[in-house]
Amino acid sequence: MLEARLDGTEGRLDRALASALPTLSRARLQALIAGGAVTCDDAPVRQGSAAARAGLYRVAVPPPEPAEPEPEALPLAVLHEDAHLIVVDKPAGMPVHPSHGHARGTLVNALLHHCAGRLSGIGGVARPGIVHRLDKDTSGVMVAAKSDAAHAGLSALFAQHDITRSYIALTRGAPDPRAGRIETRLGRSTSDRKKMAVLRSGGREAVTDYATLRTFGPDARPLAAEVRCILHTGRTHQIRVHLAHRGAPLLGDPVYGSGGVSPTLREAVAAAGLSGQALHAAILGFVHPITGEALRFESPPPRAMQALAAILTAL
Repeated sequence: MLEARLDGTEGRLDRALASALPTLSRARLQALIAGGAVTCDDAPVRQGSAAARAGLYRVAVPPPEPAEPEPEALPLAVLHEDAHLIVVDKPAGMPVHPSHGHARGTLVNALLHHCAGRLSGIGGVARPGIVHRLDKDTSGVMVAAKSDAAHAGLSALFAQHDITRSYIALTRGAPDPRAGRIETRLGRSTSDRKKMAVLRSGGREAVTDYATLRTFGPDARPLAAEVRCILHTGRTHQIRVHLAHRGAPLLGDPVYGSGGVSPTLREAVAAAGLSGQALHAAILGFVHPITGEALRFESPPPRAMQALAAILTAL
């Protein structure tokens, strides 16, 4: 805990605190203020751009995160493992690799323990063995590389889109049309840099094939739908953005599907215990980059998604 007393004549708060606390940069202080870690006379401070007022400021600085991820004995559902790679069924809620605010409890931490550190180093110190990613709240099949040769081979397969990736999604409403191919450019939203968006120019090519497997509610105006998506590219939030673009955002998606949810669907999501977007990587198929063996792995949707589908069926 760091403390600084200001007399209220110092101008902007973030600049005043950076001057009073030289061990913290202005950018770091802005992040701490936004995170609720700064108080003035024990009252939370919310805006670093506001004028500094007189009082005793306390800054709760979190302990430093380790420079390298540490092995953790976390539950790990292993679908396949050999000397070169490992295939796992990642649970929803588990980040793939350490990031700001998620130094522990990630898939990388679990893999480092399970594989006793034998992971490819090509992904860097923070992402050993990681060839592709799933969002934290997306569950399903993932492959990680244990050898550098496997990492290079798997990366080539993903780059050439020579890999099968099939997802199951539960959506608000049904996509229009009910099946087809979505081809767009995806990039950072110009209005919110934390979100991805369909762009008219720039960005990167994104291709998703989709088919509505079943609908819930009236056929003419479905309340929700179960949709299969096959990725031909792997852009950040691709399925989430594409299905929202087709008028059917994922249920439980706090970023792309939070607006316009009916009370009925909101209650169904809560009753099912769904804590994030209803998206599951159900099938992963590829040719083993070392042995040449054709591999295919499948996992059922997690309990929360199955419970939500059952609730929707009964509506």
